Amino acid sequence: MKNIFLLLILIFIFLIMASVTNYRTFFKKTKISNLVYTKIVPEWSKNLTIYEVNLRQYSSSGSFKDFEKHLPRLQELGVGILWFMPIQPIGVINRKGTLGSYYSVNDYLSVNPEFGTIEDFKSMVKKIHELGMYVIIDWVANHTSWDNTLITEHPEFFTKDSLGKIISPVKDWTDVADLNYDNKKLRRYMIDAMKFWLKETNIDGFRCDVAGMVPTDFWEEVHPALDSVKKVFMLAECEDPKLHNIAFDMTYTWDFHNLITNIAKGNKNASSLVPLFKKEKTDYTKDAYRMYFTSNHDENSWNGTAYEKFGKGVKTFTVLSFIVPGMPLIYSGQEAGLNKRLKFFDKDTIEWKNDEFFNLYETLIALKKHNKALWNGAYGGDMKILKTSATDKVFAFTRINNKDEILAVFNFSDKSIKTTINNLSVGTYKNVFTKQMLPLNKNTSFKLEPWGYLLLEKNK
Repeated sequence: MKNIFLLLILIFIFLIMASVTNYRTFFKKTKISNLVYTKIVPEWSKNLTIYEVNLRQYSSSGSFKDFEKHLPRLQELGVGILWFMPIQPIGVINRKGTLGSYYSVNDYLSVNPEFGTIEDFKSMVKKIHELGMYVIIDWVANHTSWDNTLITEHPEFFTKDSLGKIISPVKDWTDVADLNYDNKKLRRYMIDAMKFWLKETNIDGFRCDVAGMVPTDFWEEVHPALDSVKKVFMLAECEDPKLHNIAFDMTYTWDFHNLITNIAKGNKNASSLVPLFKKEKTDYTKDAYRMYFTSNHDENSWNGTAYEKFGKGVKTFTVLSFIVPGMPLIYSGQEAGLNKRLKFFDKDTIEWKNDEFFNLYETLIALKKHNKALWNGAYGGDMKILKTSATDKVFAFTRINNKDEILAVFNFSDKSIKTTINNLSVGTYKNVFTKQMLPLNKNTSFKLEPWGYLLLEKNK
C-alpha cells in the first residue's frame, strides 16, 4: 500500500512538472509568435500629414543638400512626416531609362551617390528633426537589382524557376530579381539591414514597397524587431486589414482612390462613397491608420496627374482626403500645383512656383493638427454619414471627438445643387476657409456650386 501511495505521488509530481514544462513551452512560443508583443502606433503621429519626397526630381541636383533648402517651406506648410523614396544606389544591369528605378536597389546598406553621402543624409535627418518633423524611408524588401551583391554572395536568397535560374517577380519588372522569403537567413539579413538605418541615421520608420508581395509573417517579425531599437512608424504599400494586426501602422486606400477617380469621371456618383466607408469601418479596427491620397509617384507617372484624374473637382477631392478618418498624403510638387507626369526613370525636375494649393494644404493641415475630430486612427473622431436630399450628388458627414466637431458637405457633380440635411447638431459654425460664422438649425439647406464644398468647424 505504501509503495502504491509513493507511486501515486511520483505520478502527481510528474504531471505537475509536465504541466509546467508545457506552460513554459507555450509561453516561449507565444513570445516567438509575437503574441505578447503589443503594437502601438507612435503617439507623435496622431495628427500629422505625410509628404512623399521624390528626391531625384526635387531640384536640379537631386541632392540631400539642395532638398534641405526646402525644409523651412515644408515646415511652414505644416507637414509632419517626410517619406523619402528609396535612397540606396540603383542597379545598372537591365536598368530602365537613363537613371533607372528607385526600386531597383543595388546595396541595402549604402546611399545613392547621386543624392550625396550617408553623412549628408544623417545631417539632413537631424535638421528635419530639429524642425519638428519625422523621417521614414522607402524599403524595397521584395526584390533587388540584378547587380546587387546578394545575387552572387547569397543566390539562395532568390526565387528560381525550374531550371534554377533567378527570375523577376513580375514579367514587366525586368530590372529586378525576386527574393524568396522561405529562406530564414534572408529574413535575418533584411531585418538587420533595416536596423542599420535606424541605428546609424535615426530615421523614424519605413514605407514598405509592394508589402503584399512579401509574406505577412515576415513583416510581423520586422515590427517588433525594429521597435526594440526605437519605436517606429510603419507604412505598407498594400490594402489588407490583417497587416494591421502586428506588422503595420498604416496602409494604402486604393479602393477609395479608384472610386473617387470614377466619381470624377462620371462613372460613379456620390452615393457610392457610403458603402465604401461602411466597409472601412467593418474591415479595419479603429486604431488602424489609412492613408488617403489624390496622387503619389505611381499614380502621377503612370496614370495621370491629379488634374488629369479629377479635373475641376481636384480641390474637392483633396479636401475630402483630409477630412475622412485617416492620414492624408501630399506628393512632391502638389503644393506647387504640379500638373505634369514626372518621368520615372529619367531626370524631370519639378517646377516650383507659388500656387493656391499651398494655402489650401496649409489650412487643412493646421485644421487637422488642432481639431481632435480629425486626428488619425483611434485618436480621432468617428465619421457619421448624413442623409441629404441629393444623395447621388452630395456627400455629407460629421466627425466628432468630445467637444471638437467638423461638418463636411461636398458636391460631387458639375451642376449647382441646393440640398437639405436633417438631424444636424444645432449651433454656430465657422467656415474653415472664409472664416464666416454660420448658425445651423437641425434641418438646414445648403447651396453648393459645381464641385463645391463646405467645411464647417463647430464653435465649442
